[in-house]
Amino acid sequence: MRKLGWRAYLGLSLVALSVVAYALHFAFFRDAHHIFIYLLGDVAFVPIEVLLVTLILHELLSRREKKGRLNKLNMVIGAFFSEVGTDLLSMLSAFDERFERVCGELRIDADWPGRRFAQVGRRLAENAHATDARRGDLEELRKFLIAKRPFLLALLENPNLLEHEAFTDLLSAVFHLTEELEKRSLPAELPEADYQHLSGDIRRAYGLLMSQWLAYMRHLKADYPYLFSLATRTNPFDPAASVVVG
Repeated sequence: MRKLGWRAYLGLSLVALSVVAYALHFAFFRDAHHIFIYLLGDVAFVPIEVLLVTLILHELLSRREKKGRLNKLNMVIGAFFSEVGTDLLSMLSAFDERFERVCGELRIDADWPGRRFAQVGRRLAENAHATDARRGDLEELRKFLIAKRPFLLALLENPNLLEHEAFTDLLSAVFHLTEELEKRSLPAELPEADYQHLSGDIRRAYGLLMSQWLAYMRHLKADYPYLFSLATRTNPFDPAASVVVG
């Protein structure tokens, strides 16, 4: 026979305590009418109490907890872009055949309203990126990704990442691109099929990285203006960007 858990024992104890309290009340005052009036009133309030506790208070606590987790996650994403993401965007953009058009979309400044981030994100998602593995320096990209692999692996140890599907998809795409480049003899000439395959891997990582970068920039503009200022001055999509203030 399955043993009762501590919650079951606690529930039975509380019910027994209520029965004892009502019994003592009846023993002292001999007023069953009064007992049943208040008992019915308490029972009638139970659905309202359930509504307040399980729906409203629980929802407020859940939102607060979720906001706390998102703040921690955004710190991890910030470390990623500081250590890897921004430089990787610059490298991958060298393979983009439509880089000038993308630059026109992503020259972010302090005047951007929140809705513009969403609009630009939708336009970029609807238009497939045209990447060519022959345009950029594959050997430089390979060396960079291999050097940053320990940092990327350390990110996977953060349990908060499990709740951010888009960012985990990005890391998966970057790891896959790293493996594809690592297993090839570069900078030797590759077969055309390999260039096409690498172009697809670069396009996948580039698109996901760009989407995450745009979302991160929106977060910085809303919550951390001083970090947003630095991010706009190091914008990989703005050829005129300069870290120098002035």
